[in-house]
Amino acid sequence: MRTLCSTTLISEFLIIGFAGLVAMKDPDLSTSTVWTVCGVAMFLSLVLCGMVTRPGGVVLGWALQIALIAAGTVVPLMYFLGVVFAALWWASVHFGRKVDEAKARFAAQETENGSAQADAV
Repeated sequence: MRTLCSTTLISEFLIIGFAGLVAMKDPDLSTSTVWTVCGVAMFLSLVLCGMVTRPGGVVLGWALQIALIAAGTVVPLMYFLGVVFAALWWASVHFGRKVDEAKARFAAQETENGSAQADAV
């Protein structure tokens, strides 16, 4: 799960940065405000890469997805990109857990096969 979720979060890091560049063109927003908000979101996406397997990591990831969708109020394209990344986040969590379960099953089978072979010798 960690690999899939981290890949999604790193991609979001880049998208947030590009959205910041677009938001800077809005005359109603100051550059410092744009980069403070984007910087916090970018930092959170990087920190979540390390926290995704810890308790609350996936929930914080969902909070970031909601924030990306809400960023559409400033950069309208973020409505679309936020939904796309929320779907990617769901897929990363869902299929990542399935991969982790399969790996655990295979590891248990190898352990059983190894002990059965040791008993036969």
